[in-house]
Amino acid sequence: MKRLAFALLSSFALATSAHAVEYSRVPADKSRIAFAYQQMGVSMEGAFGTFASQLRVDPAAPQAASATIEVDLASVDTGSAEGDAEAAAKAWFNTPVFPTARFESTGVKALGGNQYEAAGKLTIKGTTQEVVLPASFTPLGDTGVFDGSLTIKRGDFAIGEGAWKAFDIVANDVVIKFPLTAAAR
Repeated sequence: MKRLAFALLSSFALATSAHAVEYSRVPADKSRIAFAYQQMGVSMEGAFGTFASQLRVDPAAPQAASATIEVDLASVDTGSAEGDAEAAAKAWFNTPVFPTARFESTGVKALGGNQYEAAGKLTIKGTTQEVVLPASFTPLGDTGVFDGSLTIKRGDFAIGEGAWKAFDIVANDVVIKFPLTAAAR
């Protein structure tokens, strides 16, 4: 369910603006990969504290953009130490066996204005799914912000096994949110 974070990162592949500036550095302290879901009908949120990215985005040539984002699943922050330990356990992320989630872009499409779609492969717990990440890009001088969200189905990635496999307590939909700041090199 925290996989959303990964998809967020894939938004790096999104580019905009008409000037030829390549954005390639993503300072983690100015970026965030978060997730939201429903547990027993209550909205819950969390984030991942550690992720790495390789990004090449020139808003003047979005079709040439590429992004790879890896999220350290053990860096999950659910708001409580008990929740963090549970999320890292075998039934959820199984971080000893699957320490990272990964998004790798396969293409970027400009939609007009500052809107883009980044297609790519999202891998969580050894399962890879094709995803399309909608995002916007706002240039801010030598930096720019990619902002978007992606809804995934946690069941597609075996997030929540055993007693947690059903969706009556923890919903199947997980929204990954990503405001990512990228700097020009």
